[in-house]
Amino acid sequence: MTIFWTVVGIAIFFFGLLVSIAWHELGHFATARWFGIKVPEFMVGFGRTIWSVRRGETEYGIKAIPLGGYVRMIGMLPPAKGGQLGRDRRTGPFQGLMDDARRESQAMVMPADVGRQFWTRSPWKRIIVMFAGPFMNLILAIALFFVTFMGVGVLTPNTQISALEECVLPVTAVQNGAPDRCPAGAPQAPALAAGVQPDDRILSVRGQEFGPDDGVALQEAIRASSGPTPIVVERDGRQLPLEVDVIPNTLQDRNSDDPNATVTAGYLGVLLDTSYQPLTAVETTERIGDGVAATAEAITRIPERVPALFGAAFLGEERDPESPMGVVGVSRIGGEILAQEDVPWQQDVGLFLNMLAAVNISLFLLNLLPIPPLDGGQIVPAIWESIKRNTARAIGRPDPGPVDAAKLLPFAYVFVIVFLGFFLMVTVADVVNPVRMFG
Repeated sequence: MTIFWTVVGIAIFFFGLLVSIAWHELGHFATARWFGIKVPEFMVGFGRTIWSVRRGETEYGIKAIPLGGYVRMIGMLPPAKGGQLGRDRRTGPFQGLMDDARRESQAMVMPADVGRQFWTRSPWKRIIVMFAGPFMNLILAIALFFVTFMGVGVLTPNTQISALEECVLPVTAVQNGAPDRCPAGAPQAPALAAGVQPDDRILSVRGQEFGPDDGVALQEAIRASSGPTPIVVERDGRQLPLEVDVIPNTLQDRNSDDPNATVTAGYLGVLLDTSYQPLTAVETTERIGDGVAATAEAITRIPERVPALFGAAFLGEERDPESPMGVVGVSRIGGEILAQEDVPWQQDVGLFLNMLAAVNISLFLLNLLPIPPLDGGQIVPAIWESIKRNTARAIGRPDPGPVDAAKLLPFAYVFVIVFLGFFLMVTVADVVNPVRMFG
């Protein structure tokens, strides 16, 4: 059954990726049609077409290589200066590529469609068309996060005690697994010494009362305490006042992003039970902002992670858990999530939706990079064209005309080569040395 659910999880997550790609392209398609741009093709994937259907003037289809998608709009590049393509292909290493790209851009332009070309639209319309794709990914990510955090909820401690620690150990001594028995000389945990029992529910600490779902606030109150501390617990329907001697201990710093950061705080020695609790809209928005910032930082760190990724793919080195992953890697983790046994459904659904939301955040940010063939590679020329035209109008000079986006094509070819190399390396690493979420 584990293998079955692993395959099902991979298939479901892979389908989610395809939906994310189609949703992205829908943004380009809808805004292009809105502004009267002709769209002959709407495709998910690249390479050979495995299924398609024509509706009106647009062919919709799925291609064999599911590494992205595209919406083909006619006239993406303006003609060369002077308005003509020219009869002869120039022989320069880059000029010839530009000429070929201009010819391909104009190949699908029929005489009746001259006024429906992408480049003929005003810069602000082109910016909207190109930004709409990444923006759709952002919308989808926000929707998934809201469903996850406000619908499914987040695993949060409550005030019910699930177990007691036997002795006082600093967090540094248990980070690699708690010992089977307390070492000689280790003091007894305060809660155990005071007569606290598993299944007790802590009602108050030093007179501060806590509801059943106030586990986080309870933890903070314990950490802020020191010395003899009065508490009230509920046991078998009765309220029992107890006094515990809260002692300082080395604990994990909850306010630091570093999982190894520690702080000295009050220690009671109780393990609280957990349950899934929905977040508020404000808390969800804060988490979304943190997620976008963390993803942006991860993208900027990709170049520095390449050597370690190469080692994991080809040299047998250990794979960094924060290493970049491709379609194979994230889909495999989708299978790993669903293959877990004896876990609440909220955990599976929450992890699935969070991962898919994170992928969409990555698609949003990556596509805004000002590099062709990414969407930002068309947004930046449109912004520059707008600046040039407005400046010329302000100083009384003639309209300078459209910015020649074809001049960015050499960067596009370099980017594609680098991307393909990076993709192959990530794919090899995902197959031979995958990131494992659950060990």
